[in-house]
Amino acid sequence: MKTPKVVLELNPTASNPRNSEGSIIELEDGRLMFAYSHFYGGAADDAPAFIAARFSADRGQSWDREDTILVQNEVQNVMSVSFLRLNTREIGLFYLLRYSLQDLRMVISKSRDEGKTWSEPRLCMAEPGYYVVNNDRIIQLADGRILIPAALHPCTDGTWETWQPKARASCVFSDDGGATWSCSKALEAPKESGSGLQEPGIIQLPDGTVMLWARTDLGSQYIAFSKDGGCTWSQSEPSDLLSPLSPASIKRIPSTGEYLCLYNDHSGRFSFVPGKRTPLVAARSRDGITWYGHKLVEGDPDGWYCYTSISFVDDNVFLGYCAGDSQVGGLNRLRLTRVPLSWLLEGGGHD
Repeated sequence: MKTPKVVLELNPTASNPRNSEGSIIELEDGRLMFAYSHFYGGAADDAPAFIAARFSADRGQSWDREDTILVQNEVQNVMSVSFLRLNTREIGLFYLLRYSLQDLRMVISKSRDEGKTWSEPRLCMAEPGYYVVNNDRIIQLADGRILIPAALHPCTDGTWETWQPKARASCVFSDDGGATWSCSKALEAPKESGSGLQEPGIIQLPDGTVMLWARTDLGSQYIAFSKDGGCTWSQSEPSDLLSPLSPASIKRIPSTGEYLCLYNDHSGRFSFVPGKRTPLVAARSRDGITWYGHKLVEGDPDGWYCYTSISFVDDNVFLGYCAGDSQVGGLNRLRLTRVPLSWLLEGGGHD
């Protein structure tokens, strides 16, 4: 049986100290475009960065050796890119514009010519605020609504001293293809949480319900549900995804209808180090609630695996994720791994 294979690794250098947070889009000519955050003035989240792209002409077996700049940096930085093939067949390009600790907002730009040219970016949040949106997170519902899961961190004076780690999750949504945007009711975390609901993601379940999950400091991903397209939410509750304060990623497998989750599994199925973002584990679910078939993708106890993008191409799934260790900062190395679906779907796994 074929096994996972690393097909691209972007290591940090002195002039490029961090590469992270990617997303893949399949173009109509069969090529793949992988965009990510290329940092050039430091490795911190607020260091200068632009959106770079690499292309593959052979379905992901090999990739360009040089960057193409997709989005220049004209503010503090641009990062956390998400591609979305819209129901109009346009490509939606979403990314964060960082102005300050009081102003981090997502924009949308569209391409009608498969990424050759892009429309002027349009802000998705009308009012300034520190909205954290992870890479590869945007979805479009069956009725055409575009949903952006976001975590708002209050900050009163633009300094880290008043920046609040406890986040409130919500969704920003558009019913007109991204021309105008509205915000859902905020979702509060349990009072005992110091983190709040950070770095949320969303999927639409078979019955149309939208499920939101978010990382917490309570030992698991917390989940909530919306019956009205992401406008209002049930009370958040712990899920079966036991993990540290680290984001999970979930997408639907087109060929089976199951859901695939990538996360740092701290249930004890595999060896783990408390508080660290390792191991990286894949699991499947039929309903988005109960998970099975756990497979170990990365297990280095010194590793740091997070911010995973998930892209299905032919009989493979491409996982793009941060893959640092004690020698390379946790968020500084970006790895793209091709995983055969047969490897995920066959064999015992751990349950």
